[in-house]
Amino acid sequence: MSAIKPLKIDVVSDVVCPWCYIGKRRIEQALALVPDVPVELNYRPFFLNPWVPREGIARDEYLTKKFGSPERYKEIAARVVDAAAQEGLAYHPDRVQRQPNTIDCHRLIHWAEAIGQGPAMKQRLMELYFCDGGDLTDIDVLVQAAADIGLDAGDVRTRLAGDEDVALISGQAEEAAEKGISGVPTFVFAQTYAVSGAQDPAQLAKAIRHISAEINAEAAE
Repeated sequence: MSAIKPLKIDVVSDVVCPWCYIGKRRIEQALALVPDVPVELNYRPFFLNPWVPREGIARDEYLTKKFGSPERYKEIAARVVDAAAQEGLAYHPDRVQRQPNTIDCHRLIHWAEAIGQGPAMKQRLMELYFCDGGDLTDIDVLVQAAADIGLDAGDVRTRLAGDEDVALISGQAEEAAEKGISGVPTFVFAQTYAVSGAQDPAQLAKAIRHISAEINAEAAE
């Protein structure tokens, strides 16, 4: 009997997207519901706010441009804060003082994948942003986050100072947009089936089991 072919799952998301933060927890819960299904999980970049400059902007300026005012965002954020809490996740939007451009965050995730720590890097950056209001435009914050999950701090600092993988990450984000992905998180199964939004873990688990069975049936033919 041949081994079961792992199901490739690409999670297209952004570090500063609160529903991606929730979606990450839900896909992890979904995988826990189907421990017998082998998967290959990867995180792919998406720029929720591509217009934010590389150095970032003041949070209030960002909220005014995107939502009309910081006060208006507070009304919107309340629902997301509640949804996060239901997943056991802390979210303190009032602590964020600077809205980052996330290309450097995505570079860190890509580099962490080389040592099998992509999900851990993603989680660390999200915790810094959503829980602590960390400034993800600050190279010291990024370097420390990378060191926290096992990357070499000096190496990361040197790489961040240059343009390594900027074109690669930008290209991956553009590819996602070209494929019609406009909202995140989006879960892409077997490079074919896409599910958008922070879906219920049980529904994601059902999709994982169904698509895994389908691709393995095709492989057996």
